[in-house]
Amino acid sequence: MLKRFFAEFFGTFWLVFGGCGSAVLAAAFPELGIGFAGVALAFGLTVVTMAYAVGHISGGHFNPAVTVGLFAGGRFPAKDVIPYIIAQVIGAIAAAAALYFIASGKADFDATASGLASNGFGEHSPGGYSLQAAIVIELLLTAFFLIIIHGATDKRAPAGFAPLAIGLALTLIHLISIPVTNTSVNPARSTGVAIFQGTWALEQLWVFWLVPLAGGIIGGLIYRCLLEEKQ
Repeated sequence: MLKRFFAEFFGTFWLVFGGCGSAVLAAAFPELGIGFAGVALAFGLTVVTMAYAVGHISGGHFNPAVTVGLFAGGRFPAKDVIPYIIAQVIGAIAAAAALYFIASGKADFDATASGLASNGFGEHSPGGYSLQAAIVIELLLTAFFLIIIHGATDKRAPAGFAPLAIGLALTLIHLISIPVTNTSVNPARSTGVAIFQGTWALEQLWVFWLVPLAGGIIGGLIYRCLLEEKQ
């Protein structure tokens, strides 16, 4: 269990540091040309690389919504849900702390003003989208993410390609929803940066726990009840 705990810690650290780091350190400078598409690709690449690196140890969840969704889908034991979520949240906070320290090396950096790649709605949505829009898109995208994860890891699926399918799915998810919520679908990712943003991100954090967890459960149940091959 200790090895699995550290695998989830490092995997989530890499996801937050790579994905949010690309938004905070690179996308903030238009001349570098990475933009929304670059940030979306960065999130996908973090999952692909760490899924191949440590997925064989822990399953490569790196996300409480994935852990809860796999439990709902009958793929993960209840006793391991809380330890996995703890490892993921600690990894996300550690990554956000490292990112905050690095970004603070720039004289005019202000985590509160910049948002530190936090998730938000209303006036804190990149595109000014409402709470209702944020709830619907986070619910739909997390549910479909879990359907993809279940399908890509099904014993009937081609072996060895699951990390690619899952990473590409996360890239697509970010391409769709960065303008709406800055894309969560991952409560740990939202928590890490919200702590260092320190104000509105913490006030809105409840949405990015409640909705992705609900979406994960829905996606897991859809695959389990409608798509999985019955024994």
